[in-house]
Amino acid sequence: MPDGCDLLQVFRCPFDAHGPSGSEMLLDLRRRRSWEVTDVLTAPPRPQAVGYEGYVPEPCAVHPEQVATYPFAGLLPDDLCARIDAWEEALEEEAERSADEDTAAPVGYQYDLSIPPGRRVGGFASRHATDPYPMDCPTCATPMRLLLTVDSTEWDGGSGSWRPLEEDGLPPHPFATPTEVTVGRSGELNVFVCPDDPDHPHRLSIQ
Repeated sequence: MPDGCDLLQVFRCPFDAHGPSGSEMLLDLRRRRSWEVTDVLTAPPRPQAVGYEGYVPEPCAVHPEQVATYPFAGLLPDDLCARIDAWEEALEEEAERSADEDTAAPVGYQYDLSIPPGRRVGGFASRHATDPYPMDCPTCATPMRLLLTVDSTEWDGGSGSWRPLEEDGLPPHPFATPTEVTVGRSGELNVFVCPDDPDHPHRLSIQ
């Protein structure tokens, strides 16, 4: 954060027509100093008109927690991917042999261990919708870092291990979408920034 800033605000325009190309998302990152913020709105005003209702979040509480994340499987070395595949196959074979209805489904690297669903700060970006590609700064060509991920769901059928304990046994819809924000076709928005200069333009990736 530059110049002693310790607060980041992320604003998203509810109209894609206002984006750079006239048909894409417009995101504004504003870095501020928390001690300079005086009047905090307890009930932020809602926009009078929106281009898409899925861009406007429903008010809800945030309960952050710190978790360990690991890179997207497609970015790992080939030998490590082969070891993970063999490990997952062994778990699946063991689950088939048990043939017990009460036995939990075997865990998998991609959905259970590497990149959690939901809204995240930092960590690694998923590339499940596209092949991995370089995400370099458009100004200085420095490899960019993931700043923020906004996911359409907090968990789903493929990532049940990340489901909150209090929601055990509940269906993903509507319980996994408390904010009611939808990105793309129920995907996730990844925001990348330049590690060398925060004033350089950010980049977006929708997965």
